[in-house]
Amino acid sequence: MGIVAGLDSSPDFTRIVVCDADTGAVLRQGYAPHPVEGRPSDVDPQAWLLSLGEAAGGGLLEGVQAIGVSAQQNAVIPLDAQGNTVRPALVGGDKRAQVAAADLVDALGGREAWAQAVGCVPQAAQPVTKLRWLAKNEPENARRTAVLLQAHDWLVWQLLGRPVRRTTDRGGASGTGYWSAATGGYRPDLVELALGHQAMLPEVIGPSDAAGTTPEGLLISAGTGETMAAAFGLGIGLGDAVVSLGASGSVMAVHPEALADQSGMITSLADATGMHLPVVTTLNAVRTLRGTAELLGLPDLESLSELATKSTPGAHGLVLLPYLEGERTPNLPHTAGTIAGLRRESMKPEHLARAAFEGMLCGLADALDVLRGRGVEVRRVFLLGPAAELPGVQASAPSLFGAQVVVPQPADYAAIGAARQAAWALGVSQGTLDPRTPPAWQGAAAQVLEPGDELAVGQAVRQQFTAVREQTHPGAFGL
Repeated sequence: MGIVAGLDSSPDFTRIVVCDADTGAVLRQGYAPHPVEGRPSDVDPQAWLLSLGEAAGGGLLEGVQAIGVSAQQNAVIPLDAQGNTVRPALVGGDKRAQVAAADLVDALGGREAWAQAVGCVPQAAQPVTKLRWLAKNEPENARRTAVLLQAHDWLVWQLLGRPVRRTTDRGGASGTGYWSAATGGYRPDLVELALGHQAMLPEVIGPSDAAGTTPEGLLISAGTGETMAAAFGLGIGLGDAVVSLGASGSVMAVHPEALADQSGMITSLADATGMHLPVVTTLNAVRTLRGTAELLGLPDLESLSELATKSTPGAHGLVLLPYLEGERTPNLPHTAGTIAGLRRESMKPEHLARAAFEGMLCGLADALDVLRGRGVEVRRVFLLGPAAELPGVQASAPSLFGAQVVVPQPADYAAIGAARQAAWALGVSQGTLDPRTPPAWQGAAAQVLEPGDELAVGQAVRQQFTAVREQTHPGAFGL
């Protein structure tokens, strides 16, 4: 069928993979950092184009017939009526907007009203919340804003030569806070609630649709957010969940329908294939391990993992509730971490190390159970992030999650997912692929871990964790 490329414009860099459109085999790759120091809250989007140009240098895109674009989520680019940027893009987990998030929740009538409206409760990082911040803090810029784009929308628009038609996809739209995955439609009234007036929003096109063709004849697919592109690149489907181990953690799973969660713990996103990606976030994942390593005077997480393996499941009764930054799941924003079960025999460094790993994973298992409690099937868990390689994680994750655990080999899955989307759009345009069925690329190479005989042990550790959580925070999950 040909050759396609996927580019991923993350907060820090651009990665490009060039793939065989039929098999998904990666033929060549490019990389370039963004010409921006640190992670500022305001970024000139031209920096993304400069990085893209550098990453694509040296003839990387020679022979490519279609490009898919993945980009950082939660970035919003306000444009004026002429298509010029009103101000730098508002990006990342912008803590400036925390007050704005609370204002929006109250303005619509509470968390339940937002969950019913768009499947999520406003958080500081979301575009809708950033619009509220803009209206309150930069009213003149807010008044000049006539068009709203996200990062991947803006990049697609630039690649196509800034046409009159502006597009986005379901995945990207579902993270804005003003598009409902349940209804498949925008809520312009929520844009007005946040910004003070309505603005032009990009057309939401289908997963296999093309956004357009460049003057040179290069097809550009719909594009999507990084989360959706990574899920597509991994090849996850019904019955699969993804647990991402960053400083904070996230759990998402493929589901056939949108979930409206009145508690606000579930964010109802759409994926890049026509399905849905309900997501549950925890504030404490690898930061729990790093904090424990520092407390024990260990130089790195590998040393903490090695120490933890000297203990046994249950850490001799030691339980760590890892709510070091407060917590979102369960909703305990002002709480702190807890160590329980201190006895003379448990007061050893290896038991605290083990309790840190088990506490982190039990917190993520709680997040998985939030999805399971809403009817989401989880038979297999993909575990992502550098910490997924640690023996301290791999020894406990299958039994605590109660499922097969897959640890994929490191790869640029968001860029691969973008390339797979490009191959789909190209195949549909050529009449060789069904618009409802993405190309059947080979799944990620991975290590597979089974719970086996340790399942009962894991259940006992979870029960111990749950007992301490309910004693310390009774009714945290409404139990």
